[in-house]
Amino acid sequence: MQVMRTTLTLDRDVADAIEREMKRRGDSFKAVVNEGLRRGLGLAGKPPEPTRFEVEPRSLGILPGIDHDKLNQLLDELEVEERAVGKIT
Repeated sequence: MQVMRTTLTLDRDVADAIEREMKRRGDSFKAVVNEGLRRGLGLAGKPPEPTRFEVEPRSLGILPGIDHDKLNQLLDELEVEERAVGKIT
């Protein structure tokens, strides 16, 4: 769900009604305004439409011949080698 931030100027009677509803429900300004707008626009009780999740494939920049599934093994071997060299010096 995308979120839109905007500035909204409310008439005094509407602002007062929102404040009363916030106190009555113990809810936030955002929740009260969104619920009121949903009811007024005929969207009450309808779940918001989920946004479509899309994966954008990108190259990892791995050279041909390198098995990316074994990169953890390579890192382990490099760490062992680094420790061995560190002990010698």
